[in-house]
Amino acid sequence: MFWDYFFRGKQRTHKLSLMGKRLSVALLSLCLFWVMGFQAVWADEIAPSNSSIQPYLKRVKREITEFTLDNGMRFIVLERHRAPVVSFLIYADVGGVNEPQGQTGVAHYLEHLAFKGTQRIGTTNYQAEQPLLEKQDQIFAQIKQAKAEGNQEKLKQLIIDLETVSREADQYVKQNEFGRILEQAGGVGLNATTSADATSYFYSLPANKLELWMSLESERFLEPVFREFYKEKQVILEERRLRTENSPIGQMIEAFSATAFKAHPYRRPVIGYVQDLENLTRENVQNFFETYYVPNNLTVAIVGDVDPTEVKSLAEIYFGRYPARPKPPELNIVEPPQTETREVTLTLKTQPWYLEGYPSPAANHPDSVIYDMISSLLSDGRTSRLYKSLVEEQQIALTAQGSSGYPGNKYANLMLFYAMPAPGHTVDEVAVSLRKEIERLKTELVSETELDRVKTQAKASLLRSLDSNMGMAFALVGYEVKTGSWINLFEELEKIDAITPQDIQRVAQEVFLPQKRTIGRLLSDE
Repeated sequence: MFWDYFFRGKQRTHKLSLMGKRLSVALLSLCLFWVMGFQAVWADEIAPSNSSIQPYLKRVKREITEFTLDNGMRFIVLERHRAPVVSFLIYADVGGVNEPQGQTGVAHYLEHLAFKGTQRIGTTNYQAEQPLLEKQDQIFAQIKQAKAEGNQEKLKQLIIDLETVSREADQYVKQNEFGRILEQAGGVGLNATTSADATSYFYSLPANKLELWMSLESERFLEPVFREFYKEKQVILEERRLRTENSPIGQMIEAFSATAFKAHPYRRPVIGYVQDLENLTRENVQNFFETYYVPNNLTVAIVGDVDPTEVKSLAEIYFGRYPARPKPPELNIVEPPQTETREVTLTLKTQPWYLEGYPSPAANHPDSVIYDMISSLLSDGRTSRLYKSLVEEQQIALTAQGSSGYPGNKYANLMLFYAMPAPGHTVDEVAVSLRKEIERLKTELVSETELDRVKTQAKASLLRSLDSNMGMAFALVGYEVKTGSWINLFEELEKIDAITPQDIQRVAQEVFLPQKRTIGRLLSDE
């Protein structure tokens, strides 16, 4: 599906198994905007019926403990003693939007390198390895200089030199030692995600391995060694080629984002631009790490069979070693109001697609839940208005979907709709019918029956997400960082229930205007 691209490649799969299948994107955006959608391997609790939702959430809320270390690092702990397993999530409040100009892709690059180990893990002899890493960097600086000078003969030799030194350094590397340690300890789901808004590192372990997690993770982010830097650069460049240069959909998404956002860094791809990736240095990554991976910019969620008192005691021992650092700079770039329709058209060897986007507020905005509800009414599944009209009734599209919160929702973003025309039909036909459904929300009040159906779907999705340890961990951290408090998670149902048909119409009339529209057309030249 088209939407799958938006997340493809933003999570890394390591030797350990992935945590189940991805949640529906539309439902996800409605209730847990930032949850990347992985179900934990161990689903430890069956969600209650709708009649017991509020008592269930109140009970869960009482079982949550939070504390902040002296250095500013935050912990949210939920006791769940139904199975001897614990899910761990470290959430770094830094993503693609925070990257310096000319260094796009550095956040995602750092995520890759964070699995390479430390001065003890991932190496057989760091004292012998470290000088070779420095030598690699020196040669790469010479390579950049030779490129600037256009000295091809020197460049060719320097590339050979870099490969030679890299092979020397590789002899000290213990591949995937971090993952092997966890696998031997019974860990599952070792993974990470980088988005425009944040970077997350997560997996689950047996309950008796709490201290192992504390030891490994504190060392990983206290003494990281970004080894295999240049080898990983080629991996990321190949990832970029697969996702963008060799993907018509990828090219369309990159062009659409750059058209929809004129100032805000949401316009840039998380994977990064080729030239920036080619020029990134280990020093760039180290500086980015030292700026943003500081205690007061990290939030940890621990959900499962744990004792909060023990968690706090161990956290003070292991993560308390982190020195307090200045808070990272705030992103102060504000996207100016859109005053005219923006359009981008690409003609490539592909199936045609149509995209249409409108401004949507950040997750902490009072109306954000209404925007999510509108998105769900229009594009959430086979009962949505767009699917029923374009796919089932008119049969002019093979699929019609959408979501709010693109490409992130920490800041003002987009509500995005997209559709693939059916054979014999055009993107223009799709555009006309899509807009007709949008206009209906402006001129006709949605029925209570239809609105109640979507509300029920939203609440069911919320509970399914919270049912797993990892789903709960993502939700708690997401609400904590993006709305100011994890407590807001437990007020979500009340916000959903409070939405009225008049709210839907009011917001639709405010946002669905020609001057706020961004259009993307992916046409086929076949």
